[in-house]
Amino acid sequence: QLQLEESGGGLVQPGGSLRLSCAASGMTLAAYAIGWFRQAPGKEREGVSCISSSARSTNYADSVKGRFTISRDRAASTVYLQMNSLKPEDTGVYYCAAQLTISSSWCTTSLVGFRSWGQGTQVTVSS
Repeated sequence: QLQLEESGGGLVQPGGSLRLSCAASGMTLAAYAIGWFRQAPGKEREGVSCISSSARSTNYADSVKGRFTISRDRAASTVYLQMNSLKPEDTGVYYCAAQLTISSSWCTTSLVGFRSWGQGTQVTVSS
C-alpha cells in the first residue's frame, strides 16, 4: 500500500546543490527506514544513504560522506537528501525505498530488504 515518489532532480553544474524529496502516500513513513539509491548508466544500483525510522541513525556511502545529508519530516511523511558539492560522478537516477526494521535506530544502504521503490528522479551533474 505504501507508495513513494521521488522529486527534485535536475541538471546542475559541478559544485552545485540539489535537494531530493521522497514523499509517501497511502501510509505514514513512521515505521520505516528509508534508503536513497542511485544508478548510473552501465552500472548497478548502489546505496547512497539511509535513515532509520526514528532518525537516530544515518549512514552514507563513502563517496558522498560529508557532501550529502539525509533527513526526515515525520509530519510531512517525507525524507530528504540534501546534496552539496556535486560531482559529475554523482550523475544517475536516484531512487528511494522503504524497509521495515525491528529497531528504530538502525538502517542499511544495502538494497536487500527494501521495498516500495519509487520511479526515480534524474540527477545530471555537468557543465
